[in-house]
Amino acid sequence: MLRIEISNCQTAFEFDARRLKRAAEAILRDAGIASAALSIAVVDDPTIQQLNRQFLDHDEPTDVLSFVLEREGEHLEGEVIVSAQTALGSAAGYGWSPEDELSLYVIHGTLHLVGYDDHTAAQRAAMRGGERRYLALLGLETREEPLADAPPPCDT
Repeated sequence: MLRIEISNCQTAFEFDARRLKRAAEAILRDAGIASAALSIAVVDDPTIQQLNRQFLDHDEPTDVLSFVLEREGEHLEGEVIVSAQTALGSAAGYGWSPEDELSLYVIHGTLHLVGYDDHTAAQRAAMRGGERRYLALLGLETREEPLADAPPPCDT
């Protein structure tokens, strides 16, 4: 059984929690995870900055953090934390909505939980391929580079 809980701890914008859950479920199933307890928290920049500092010693906001709490065979317990404020500030530059950007963050974080990484060029290419695949399930197509005529990201 896949148990995915989504917590909304921000006020920047509304989003469809079912959409985020659908993407995470697809990733878990495709990775052969039969049993999971996944927590997805949508937070603001100060919260994600505090967590980034506390757990990774990086004193800045970020888009997504993910933590494997337990992984044993086909069972996974983990957390994905995403910043709605960062999504709001970055989305227009890529030509889509903040909710679409947030979906990308959840996909990226969940891919990390099932074993994807992005430290080397080959790993980054595999990660980008996975992102494209699961974004397509949501009817989205990502861009690797910001749009040339996009407005600058807003400070929120």
